[in-house]
Amino acid sequence: QFRSRKFVHAINRHALAGSMGRVGAAGDNAAMESFFALLQKNVLNRQSWTTREELRVAIVKWIERTYHRRRRQDRLGRLTPIEFETI
Repeated sequence: QFRSRKFVHAINRHALAGSMGRVGAAGDNAAMESFFALLQKNVLNRQSWTTREELRVAIVKWIERTYHRRRRQDRLGRLTPIEFETI
């Protein structure tokens, strides 16, 4: 889907650069796979969502309140992303 004509046209229209790696390079998606696994564990699987808006708000809150502000990351020297960016 990330190589579809529609997607490639959208990237070009907005003057963006795609981040496609080599075919079979598993490391390319590791960071996003890890993020989505955490999102699923901490938000999606915690309850049933009545509306998309309710789920959207829960995702944004989790990203802004927990993922960026409280979750310490080894690759950032055990700092949160907010602490790392502040330094």
